Amino acid sequence: MSTEPSPTEQRLNELEIKASYTEDLLDQLNLVIYRQQQEIDALARTVAQLRQQMPEAGSGGAAVRNLRDELPPHY
Repeated sequence: MSTEPSPTEQRLNELEIKASYTEDLLDQLNLVIYRQQQEIDALARTVAQLRQQMPEAGSGGAAVRNLRDELPPHY
C-alpha cells in the first residue's frame, strides 16, 4: 500500500497552501492601507490647522516678499 497522496490531492493541498498565504498577505496589505489612511487623515488635519494659523493665507492681500529683504545686513 502506498501512502503517497494522489496527484489531485497533492495539487489540492498546494492550492490550499497558496490560498492561505494569499489571505494572509491580503490581511497584511489591508492593515498597511488602513494605517496609511490614518496617517493621511492626521496630516490633512495638521495642514488645515496650519492654514488657519496663517494670517490672510491665500487672500492675495499679503505683500509679496523679496528674498533680498530677508538677507542679514552683513551681506
